[in-house]
Amino acid sequence: MMHKMKTLMTLILVSFFTVHVAAQTAKKPVQKTAVKKTVAKTPGTVKTTKPVMLPGVRVKLTTDSGVIVLRLYDETPAHRDNFIKLANEHFFDSLLFHRVMNAFMIQGGDPQSKNAQPGQMLGSGDIGYTIPADFNPALYHKKGALAAARMPDQVNPEKASSGCQFYIVQGKKWSDADLNNMDSQRPVKYTAEQRNTYKTIGGYPPLDMNYTVFGEVESGLDVVDKIASVRTAPGNRPIGDVRMYIEVIK
Repeated sequence: MMHKMKTLMTLILVSFFTVHVAAQTAKKPVQKTAVKKTVAKTPGTVKTTKPVMLPGVRVKLTTDSGVIVLRLYDETPAHRDNFIKLANEHFFDSLLFHRVMNAFMIQGGDPQSKNAQPGQMLGSGDIGYTIPADFNPALYHKKGALAAARMPDQVNPEKASSGCQFYIVQGKKWSDADLNNMDSQRPVKYTAEQRNTYKTIGGYPPLDMNYTVFGEVESGLDVVDKIASVRTAPGNRPIGDVRMYIEVIK
């Protein structure tokens, strides 16, 4: 009897211990292993300055020596509109740069140059009308300036522009002494920016306020230099023809 009671007590104690341990195990919190999240780093955004688009219509002048993009000034609307009209009519297509002078300018637009024979003198051809001069001291003959050709003062005292002939300035660099001398001979004085441009980039200031500037080279100054350096015959016509094709691009 005593033996059976001891056995029963032992079973009760064992059962109690097993249940207690199981309960403690169930209550014990499970430790979670922290998972480190890897966040992909987005490369830093490089801020770029969008180039400022200056106002004005662009035209593309394609030559045997490369492409020149010209920006026409809104400040000279009559010259701008006439140039656009002629370009849209394909007037300039296949004409020559018939007068080229290194360190000065390249000139074209003579309608007689389209079918000119080798050695033929050019420069007197025109379209039959002129455009009133439109001088603006802010528009000057820096390197790359686009300007209208015209007849000499003796027969054209109003300095009216040719309806079709134009030139692009190549020019050269000028000293302070040169610019001071020209300043003293003109009612309009050069600004600090204009003086610096003439000294560092170049141009042809003796033409300022005498011929209408109505645009400038936006790209292709190297092409202007290339054309200006070609071999020429007497009369400054290139020995090898330099043809042009002009189209409005904006």
